[in-house]
Amino acid sequence: MKRTLFSSQHHWIYLGAIILLIALVIAGLVQYETVRTGSESAKKANALADAAVQAGYPRPDTGTIERTLGTDGGPVCDDPGGALGTALWKIDVSNGAAFVGQRPVIGDMRALRAEEKILEIYCPDQLHEIEDRIAQLKTENTVRGTP
Repeated sequence: MKRTLFSSQHHWIYLGAIILLIALVIAGLVQYETVRTGSESAKKANALADAAVQAGYPRPDTGTIERTLGTDGGPVCDDPGGALGTALWKIDVSNGAAFVGQRPVIGDMRALRAEEKILEIYCPDQLHEIEDRIAQLKTENTVRGTP
């Protein structure tokens, strides 16, 4: 069968249209995944900000929470009950000095409950790993204005 000039010219147009359509479908799927992930991280960030307000803290910036914790809790949920994580949050409950002047103190429970709330929202399956360790610490209402 003999091809005509008309069909051979349109062959490239059809092929170009098909390639463009496939590229648009792929771009749409990627964009959809980004929006879905963004709305999930925004929902969790707002829940955490609401929990901070209920605990008596000022409302944190939800954009910062979204960038830091994402949808999976980021570094907070990596290994909350591990030795490194425990050491880091015990350092946070200290007198604020650096190096040799640093001493453990009786921490305020609200500060420790903040990490517990992050785990509750972002990775509830790992919450039990830190609850026992928090219960073992000696805490008091050491921050002024603590209810």
